[in-house]
Amino acid sequence: MDAFFDPGSVAVLGASNDSSKWGFWLAAGALRGADRRSVHLINAKAASIQGHPTFAHLGELPEVPELLVVSVPGPTVAGVVAEALELGVRAFLVISARVPDAAGLAATIRAAGGRLIGPNSLGLVDSSNDLLLAWGNFTPGSLAVVTQSGQLGTEIATLSARSGLGISRFASIGGQSDVRAAEILTALVDDPATTQVALYLESFAGGPALVAALKALRAAGKPTMILTTGASSAGARMAKSHTGSLTSTMDAVDAACRAAGAIRLNTPGQLVELAGFFTTAWLPAGPRIAVLSDSGGQGAIAADTAENWGLHVHELNSDTATRIGAALPEADHIDNPIDLDGAGEKNLDTYADLTEALLADPDIDAVVLSGYFGCYGQDVPELLETELPVVERFGRIVAEAKKPVIVHSMSADSQAVTRLWELGVPAYTSIEAAMRVLCRAGFYAAHSGRLTDTQDVTGTVTPWGTGYAAARDVIATAGVPVPAAVSLGRGREPAEVVPGSGLHPPFALKAGWPAHKTEVGGIALGLNDLSAVEEAYADMVGRLGDGEYILEEMDTRDHVVEILVGGRQDENFGPLVMVAAGGTETELFADTWLELAPVSHTEALEMISRLSCSRLLTGWRGRPAADIDGLAEVIVSVSRLVAGSNDIAEIEINPVRVAPDGAVAVDALVVTTENPDSEE
Repeated sequence: MDAFFDPGSVAVLGASNDSSKWGFWLAAGALRGADRRSVHLINAKAASIQGHPTFAHLGELPEVPELLVVSVPGPTVAGVVAEALELGVRAFLVISARVPDAAGLAATIRAAGGRLIGPNSLGLVDSSNDLLLAWGNFTPGSLAVVTQSGQLGTEIATLSARSGLGISRFASIGGQSDVRAAEILTALVDDPATTQVALYLESFAGGPALVAALKALRAAGKPTMILTTGASSAGARMAKSHTGSLTSTMDAVDAACRAAGAIRLNTPGQLVELAGFFTTAWLPAGPRIAVLSDSGGQGAIAADTAENWGLHVHELNSDTATRIGAALPEADHIDNPIDLDGAGEKNLDTYADLTEALLADPDIDAVVLSGYFGCYGQDVPELLETELPVVERFGRIVAEAKKPVIVHSMSADSQAVTRLWELGVPAYTSIEAAMRVLCRAGFYAAHSGRLTDTQDVTGTVTPWGTGYAAARDVIATAGVPVPAAVSLGRGREPAEVVPGSGLHPPFALKAGWPAHKTEVGGIALGLNDLSAVEEAYADMVGRLGDGEYILEEMDTRDHVVEILVGGRQDENFGPLVMVAAGGTETELFADTWLELAPVSHTEALEMISRLSCSRLLTGWRGRPAADIDGLAEVIVSVSRLVAGSNDIAEIEINPVRVAPDGAVAVDALVVTTENPDSEE
């Protein structure tokens, strides 16, 4: 990527003196780096651009530029690129929009040994290398921005400048016709100026490479924050299984973020506020917080907001309560949240004293200070000399405790607030922002990524046929428990098969080919003898026709919870595994959790715990707990199947019946890549 972010020479084709045109800003930006690299401006109609001599054509340049920036009408780009390739140019930044056949243009450049960023790029910036090839001005800093939407990326850069972060690198990649986000992200791993990364993507093609790049950034200690679109839309295709229809593109993106150790956010503002936290604060070790406020109302709101964001306003242990009580002798009762009740105004050191005591509590992961602190010196200037030393104490306390303290202050820019940020104590003007940031920082700390490629996988599995019988064989071979069963139909009548089968009633009879048997009346339960089997079999054949039918021993255990376990090949990220509330109402509840496959037993247990229905598995209202470890092993087996076999497009077991004595799969569906539209 050096040719794009630190070229030895750069030429701007389409340079202009008109400040309303892209060519003006590209020329002006390129000239800022003229002390570091040679800069050539090309315009057939102007002898000079912004006081710098120009060339009329590419062929007149005194050297072959290492990077050519193209800002000309889209239909003319292909001709320009052909001429530049002939001259020996190998790196292209194409700003131009509406370029015909962008994919073909990229292929032409790659065939010649070149690379392309764009078309429809809004430019490149590298603050350390004096590279500014974009519209406007960029404040140097530590945040790298990689974006498919140039203007959204510019918004992030603007917000980061206002917050004091600034930009290390900026890359607007357009439609990723050649250079993709993963390559630019990988180059940021060793960029000394970049400490964290903002990524906006609309397309996640090439997901495995992207996940690998995000993992490398996490390993380098560089948080990556992701924005994307599509949270409100369902999957783009109608899947044959609930596994496909219940999960969206956003679910897959979130799973990829967890696997890579990145974090997805909703807006540019939220991204920048979290980036501010990452520049200053220690990460919380858990969700247990203490709230300290000089207002009872603000403290109560802070506690409620914390709970809304999944944080736990933790009960103070006796030692901490004693220390707090000694500092607040007039308090009637010490509890979390802690109300200073005027003690802070009497002695500003009380803020730091109590914070220090709270951070010393091993059961407290972070402290949130909410209220007036930060305003004393701003509102009453003579108090500034008293407030600032307390701020300095905060810095020392946080550094020693290695736990985060977040301040919600009613001032946005007082000297005290500014100094808090400098000392590693982030301060926000809303309690919502403070708690949101703390929650997301905790999530980031808890999800450091995982090595999916080191997990065992099942080798390539090609079902010997279609339908339930073949699916049973696939999952049973993978180690998933299934009921004893025999096949009926196609000349195998119940009276010939059942008596010597060794099966024990009651039985379940199932049509072998429908994807969703209940919807077509393809299942009969509670068949207690051969006569009942024959009657049910004759009815199904009469309604559904000849075919393969499966007769199983029916699972009649008590205290069963029905769970769905499935997997699929995602077009972007590859193999995924899902667990959900199962049974015929699975789509109604839409209680799901998704991860990149394969997963370990521990990760499968974590997936189960994320379900709302997981409480049914742990012993709801006096019921015995189900075999959660057995269910986890089913999830592991399915994850290995889908990760190891490219022949499996989708796989679903619904339901897995989980009881105290184990998990049993009583229905399954496998959709192969060779015939993804099959109903069988």
